[in-house]
Amino acid sequence: MARQDIEVRVRRVAEQALAEQHYVRPVDVLLGLGWLAPTHVDEWRQGRVAYLEGVTQGNLSKISTAMAEFRRWARARGLQPSETAYVARTRDRRALRFSASNDPGIEQAYRTHWISPELSERKRDRAGGPGIIGVDAGAPPGTRTPNPLIKRALTGPSSRVSCGNAELLAV
Repeated sequence: MARQDIEVRVRRVAEQALAEQHYVRPVDVLLGLGWLAPTHVDEWRQGRVAYLEGVTQGNLSKISTAMAEFRRWARARGLQPSETAYVARTRDRRALRFSASNDPGIEQAYRTHWISPELSERKRDRAGGPGIIGVDAGAPPGTRTPNPLIKRALTGPSSRVSCGNAELLAV
């Protein structure tokens, strides 16, 4: 597949996800492109896959091209970046890896969700606006807490609060 074809498909998939959710995750793009199967995402979230790129269809060059185009598109659309913690649905709740290299820059790029600036502050809080990372064991990867009251309960630069099956981290 030619680079230009990949870029066109990435933009189309990202626009669709943005229209539906008002935010876009790199995982949404990979799923929308058909390069990542939902079952593989579930296995990864359950800690049965070492890193997400290992179950993504396509070579690293193709994936890198798609992710670079996704970030360019998100910036051009004026979306706001919001880094999200991804943790495994395991007892140890270890951080999930995205890349084979485990490079911090690549990992951060995959963890970054791009949120529409058109969302009100209240809706951004529900979508998990910057500063609050909500991790729900029963929700899709990177899902954030919908409860802004919990946000107010957090204190300190790096506090954790557990609430049911969600764990929050203030950063």
